[in-house]
This record gives sequence, C-alpha cells and structure tokens, in this order.
Amino acid sequence: MEIYKFTDCVEVVGSACPSFEGEKHYISTGAVEKNMIDETKVEIVSYDEKPSRANLVVEAGTLLFAKMQATKKTVLIDDVSEQYIYSTGFCAIKPIETIINQNCLYHLLMSDMFLKQKDKNCSGATQKAITNAGLKKIIISVPPLEQQDSIAEKLDLISELIKNQRKGLQKLDELINSRFVEMFGDPEYNTKNLPVFKLSKLCKVGSSKRIYQSEQSTAGIPFLRISDLNERIDKGRETSELFIPFEKYTELHEQGLVPEFGDILVTSRGTLGKCYIVKRTDNFYFQDGMISWLSEMDENVTSLYIAHLFAMPGIQKQIANLQAGSTVAYLSIAMLKKLDIMLPPIEMQHQFAAFVHQVEKLKSEEQKRLEQTQTLFDSLMQKYFG
Repeated sequence: MEIYKFTDCVEVVGSACPSFEGEKHYISTGAVEKNMIDETKVEIVSYDEKPSRANLVVEAGTLLFAKMQATKKTVLIDDVSEQYIYSTGFCAIKPIETIINQNCLYHLLMSDMFLKQKDKNCSGATQKAITNAGLKKIIISVPPLEQQDSIAEKLDLISELIKNQRKGLQKLDELINSRFVEMFGDPEYNTKNLPVFKLSKLCKVGSSKRIYQSEQSTAGIPFLRISDLNERIDKGRETSELFIPFEKYTELHEQGLVPEFGDILVTSRGTLGKCYIVKRTDNFYFQDGMISWLSEMDENVTSLYIAHLFAMPGIQKQIANLQAGSTVAYLSIAMLKKLDIMLPPIEMQHQFAAFVHQVEKLKSEEQKRLEQTQTLFDSLMQKYFG
C-alpha cells in the first residue's frame, strides 16, 4: 500500500453549465441512491428555469461524489449521463492514472476510510460539506497499480452479487403486494366493494405518554425516536441512543401505557404511514408526537392486514390529501382516525397472513445470504483501502 494525499491522486474537473436550447435532465444529489441515478427523481429543466444548483456539466469517465457530510453517493458518468446537468452539491473528479485507475478510485470513494475522512473535514454553518481545501486534508491508502484491476474486478463481482440479492428481496416484497391486490382488490378504488370503516372504529388510535429529557437515562429500556423506528422498519436494526430507567418503564407498563404484541407503531413525521408491528420480544418506549400507536384491535381486523394496507398507494393518497396545505409532513392522531379502511372477511386476512409468513421465511434466508456477502465485501474494502 502507498499513502497519498487524495488531491495528489485525482484532478478536480467539471465546468459551469453553458446556455442551451430546449430541455435537459437535471440530477440533484437527492436523485442519486448510493451509486445509481433514480430515474423517478430526475428533473427536466430549461436553461432559464433550472435551479441555481443545476450548474455542473461533466464528461464521460468522470466520477461524482456528494459533498455533503454523512452522504454516500458516487456515480460514474457514461456516454448517456454526460448529457445531463448535475448539482453543484457533487464534486467531479478524474483519476491520475499513473497512481490509481478509474475502477479502483470508484471503490475507494465508497470506502469507510474515505467517507469518514470526508465527514471529518466537512465545514459550513448549516449544511456541512467538503470543500477543495477539505479534500487536501484527506489521506488515502492506494493498492499497487499492477493489482488495481484485479482488486476492482473482485469488488465489482461482489457488488453485483449484493445488488442481485437486494433485487431478490425487492421481488419478494412485490410478490406480497401482488397477492394483497389479488385477494383484496385495489385499496384506492375498493374494486371488490368491501365494507369500509374509519380507522378509529377498528382500533384505538393514540400515542405514548410524554417523556421529558430529565426522565431519560444513559442505560435501561430503549427510547425510540422517529429515526430509530425507521431503522427497525427499513433495516431491522434494533438500535437506540436514548433510554429510560427500568423503573419508569415498569411504571408505564403497570398503567397500560406500553405497546403490546400485535400493536402497530406508525411514523407520523417525515415519511408518513410506515408501520411497525410490535413483536413478543420487544421492550421499548417511544417518542410521542412523532410516532402514533394503534392498539386494541377489533376482532375482525389483523395487525398484519392494516400494516400492509398502509403501504398501498390508496392509503398513502388519503394521507397525502390530509396533508393538503400543510408545510410540514405530519400525520396527527385526528388525521389517522379519519382514514377509510376497507375490511375483508377475517378468514381472508388469516389466509393472507399465512402467505406472508411463508414469503417472510424466504426473505429471512435471502437476508442472511445478503448479510454474509456484505460482510465479505466490507472486509475486502478494509483490506484494500483501510
């Protein structure tokens, strides 16, 4: 391994967007997910009406990475994407080929070693980001040039495997959604003419008892914020930086103020309406206002059905309509109570639950394989760039 200043290995490139006729694709930092451009988030702009940040043009072969702190977004520009306009929130670089090749640099930009140094050297009063001065402070380990092609090839193969495993998990989720519509119809239009009830008629809608900062502790029972709940829903990670004392939790439990098995927690700030079904093994409390709590389910409805219904476009459109005119994405208890819920026979809900249970087994196996592959990839990244 050789040690270099980052700026000795790359050339900062890119230029301001010249005037153009017609329209072009604009790629904001928000339109990139890790290493892929999300086509659904691409904006079509004219020169006169483009955002002020839409002012970076680059050539094929350029690597872009997001300047903002705590972001992992890297894109390799090809012959098609060089026609686009990019946000000035990206840094555009090319490798100095006598030190590091393009593919190896691409993986280095995604490494923890680079990202941690980037974050450490970010600056700014509000949105911290890396500057050219900050880039000069980054020190990197570079494998021998003659080994870089084989290293990049190996990492490419494992990256592709990880991508395919993630696609497999996504396909299983799509299978569940397809089965839901097949059994219950399209929730947006209630195509099977199922009876409809307000959510407040099918369960108790509320939140937690407020926990003040003075009541929190450094150990004890996890106290979930909205970010912690999202981690559980999206990644299955049961993490928490905040806690409440065991004694406080016991007091709340005795008062019937703690979520029980089968209850549903609903995200009520940020991305609205995401559901988490409480497990038998769960012991936690949660932040009021940011998270809503569905409990005391009617005997004619299952938590699993409600949770999957909330993920469907019909309920999400109802939630969006309730937000009309609001400047902050917030789902209040009053709003939740007003949601229209189509109610299929309980026997059908149980059949759907059995199907989901079988698919979840497949997902669990695929998730384990993905985690093993990711562990291998991370260890190799540490070996080559750590």
